[in-house]
Amino acid sequence: MPLTDQVILITGAAGGLGSTAALALAKQGALIILLDKSIPKLEKIYDAIVDSGAVPPTMYPFDLAGASEVQYEELAVTINKTYGSLQGLLHSAVELNAYTPIEIHETKDWGHTLNVNLNAPFLLTRVLLPVLQKSEHASIVFTSDSMARTASAYSGAYGVSKIAVEGFSKILAEELESANKIRVNTLIPGAINSPLRKKLFPAEDKTKLPAMDSLNKIYTYLFSSESVGVTGQTIEAQTFNQ
Repeated sequence: MPLTDQVILITGAAGGLGSTAALALAKQGALIILLDKSIPKLEKIYDAIVDSGAVPPTMYPFDLAGASEVQYEELAVTINKTYGSLQGLLHSAVELNAYTPIEIHETKDWGHTLNVNLNAPFLLTRVLLPVLQKSEHASIVFTSDSMARTASAYSGAYGVSKIAVEGFSKILAEELESANKIRVNTLIPGAINSPLRKKLFPAEDKTKLPAMDSLNKIYTYLFSSESVGVTGQTIEAQTFNQ
């Protein structure tokens, strides 16, 4: 299996796309660190991975928005002591309250959304870079949204965070490119029958959309040796799967 002996941390691992990626990558041999704040949902994806016959994952309950910088650093120390290195980091956690005009956007919602979607990826990436750099090759993948990228009206803090995270991804990719060890890319899942999509478009006929496991191939590609040398790219799932 292409990901045997690879340790990959996934944020939002109890969510729709996060759990999909966790199961897909575990089936390819990876040891997955499941990071999310919901313990019951973590237990559900843990059981699904074990039932699939894959390597049992590690659960790490963690509140991305509420954790202090010290807690982020403690997470990195724990991973380093437990595994010695890290080969993958998938930022899949997402916060979206609603599409809201800026005029009535709640300050609390704005701050919380940016904490989960932008500040947390920054903090987690920064503290884990030394652990990732211990690997011969490692992959960091950010998750964005094609709708938010166009700076569409009413996308609010969610749209701002996704535009910013794509910029952050490219900056990081350029900074790390010369060392030729850590590749950094952004994934655009596109229109997928996911919980987030249902929240955004409740009246949409979801039976016409691809299932979440249609992303299995691209998740495997981004964390396997196939994508070594590919960095600084924004990859759309629909184009990739054609």
